[in-house]
Amino acid sequence: MTYCVGLLLNEGMVLLSDTRTNAGLDNIAIYRKMFVFEEPGERVIAVMTAGSLSITQTTLARLREQISDPDADATTSIMQAPTMLKVAEIIGNMLAEVRADVDEKFAAMDQSASASMIVAGQRAGGDMRMFLIYPEGNFIEATEDTPYLQIGEHKYGKPILDRVVRRQTSLADARKAVLLSMDSTLRSNLSVGMPLDMALIKKDECRVAEHKRIEAGDPVFREMSEAWSIALRDAFVRITV
Repeated sequence: MTYCVGLLLNEGMVLLSDTRTNAGLDNIAIYRKMFVFEEPGERVIAVMTAGSLSITQTTLARLREQISDPDADATTSIMQAPTMLKVAEIIGNMLAEVRADVDEKFAAMDQSASASMIVAGQRAGGDMRMFLIYPEGNFIEATEDTPYLQIGEHKYGKPILDRVVRRQTSLADARKAVLLSMDSTLRSNLSVGMPLDMALIKKDECRVAEHKRIEAGDPVFREMSEAWSIALRDAFVRITV
């Protein structure tokens, strides 16, 4: 399994994903789940993936083929699409197509597979937008009321986002919020694991301002995790009922 989270704020976007993939307790591997496509100053598109690795890798491979296709146009290439909405439609259609191909092959074994994605970005002259794309290819969008999206093992990291994240949240606080959201998930679910990939995109820059990998044992992440645990215990002790 996995956990990916994206925040859409007035100042920009913050994205965070883990890298653990497992097919049982004795078959655990590390695979990147965050992918960035950018033409700095013109457009930036970030994709985070959860679910069947065969589906997500095939989907991304086909998207890259469309980008490099000499006959590509605004209806087939995410790097030529006129809006982020069109980008989401192209990716959603490709995800649904790949899933249908895989399901057809699995049908004889009475098995199925699925995957979902978070797509976030901005095109010059357009607004920042963020979408959650379902296995069927349809999608929902982050809004003013709910300025974040999650895929994978989202339940453990959701409470802190509900409590602290608003559209006006600063990028510095947003970075802290997604890391604490991930920390809660890491503590509660063994199918999510280090290292982590984090990206920060500032409004109207149309490029990734910060892209960082956080390895297991990272001292800053460990210190933040310990400080959060102490703060929670102290708050618990102070509450009376």
